[in-house]
Amino acid sequence: MKSFILCIALMLSVGYAVAADKEEPKVKKVCHDQVGKDGKPVPGKDGKPKQTCKDVKIHKKLEGHDVPPKK
Repeated sequence: MKSFILCIALMLSVGYAVAADKEEPKVKKVCHDQVGKDGKPVPGKDGKPKQTCKDVKIHKKLEGHDVPPKK
């Protein structure tokens, strides 16, 4: 019985350590002007163009090696 409890405790502690290493992804807000059917920006109430905004995740850029040329 003691070995069973020890096994469960080890599994929970390892799972917690793995979950703690994950970082929250960085988020960037990206906005673009809305365009009407005529191709011109749609004005808002204050006279500035209306914008649509989205939150985009920023991914890490991984370093790699050059691809060898085909022969």
